[in-house]
Amino acid sequence: MTALPYIYRWNRQGRKGQPCDVLARGTMNSCCVRFADGYTMVTSRNALMRNRDAGHLTNVEHNSFPVDQP
Repeated sequence: MTALPYIYRWNRQGRKGQPCDVLARGTMNSCCVRFADGYTMVTSRNALMRNRDAGHLTNVEHNSFPVDQP
C-alpha cells in the first residue's frame, strides 16, 4: 500500500495525526477524506497537511540542480 498523501491535523473523532487521502474537493474549502481503515468524512481542507513520509518531493529536492564540479 502506498503512503497516504495527507495528515489529518484536527482533533475530531479521534483522528488527529492519522494519514488520509482526499477523495473529492467541494465548495467553501471542504473535502471528502478517506482514512487507512476506510472511514470517510467531510471536513475543511484547513484540517489537512502534507504527509512528508508519502514520498513527495520537498522544495529542496525539487529545486536542486546538478552542479558541475571543476
